[in-house]
Amino acid sequence: MKRAQGRYAPQIVTAGDAAILVRLSSHPGPTATRRVLALVDALDSAPPPGLVDVVPAYASVLIRFDPLLIEYADMVTVLESLLNHLGEKPLPNGRIIRIPVHYGGDDGPDLVSVATLLGLTPQELIDQHTSATYRVAFLGFLAGFPYFTGLPHALAVPRLSTPRRHVPSGSVAIADRQAGIYPTDSPGGWRILGRTTMPLFDPTKRPPTLFRPGDRVRIYPT
Repeated sequence: MKRAQGRYAPQIVTAGDAAILVRLSSHPGPTATRRVLALVDALDSAPPPGLVDVVPAYASVLIRFDPLLIEYADMVTVLESLLNHLGEKPLPNGRIIRIPVHYGGDDGPDLVSVATLLGLTPQELIDQHTSATYRVAFLGFLAGFPYFTGLPHALAVPRLSTPRRHVPSGSVAIADRQAGIYPTDSPGGWRILGRTTMPLFDPTKRPPTLFRPGDRVRIYPT
């Protein structure tokens, strides 16, 4: 791992003839999230010529570009300039989105087992899960699936040993140190605590997804 002045030095990696991967940290966490969102915000605010798409992840950003409009070396120069100023940019505030969730029962089939695994009552689990302010790190896995940071450390649990073949849309789930919401019906191995009726993905709308990277999310029980 490369470091500069005691910090992880961002790495620019070729990802084909029309894409560049920028690694911003060696592991996920608040620092990685801040750097990822800052780079995404910088590219959105002043997109360089030839920019096609920006795809954030927990600790990296994939930049797709049109090589007929901008050469690889020139895109690298743009990225190096942006990276040199990331430390000066605060974490974007993002929108605040409030999500109503019905916990337990058929909507949250893993609530009781997760509470038992953690040595909590179901209500204590709900209280801790709703006490956090989550941050949308990126969207992936399914169209509109938000990967949240901010899950309380005490709620970290492993994925199910055998994934479910069917997880209903709106299912609010956790796995490891991650939290998220299934936007559509899907197989899945995360532990389901509850469900929301708020639509997260509609391909007929623009934009089709409720969430954007950088959004802050508050969950409240119904």
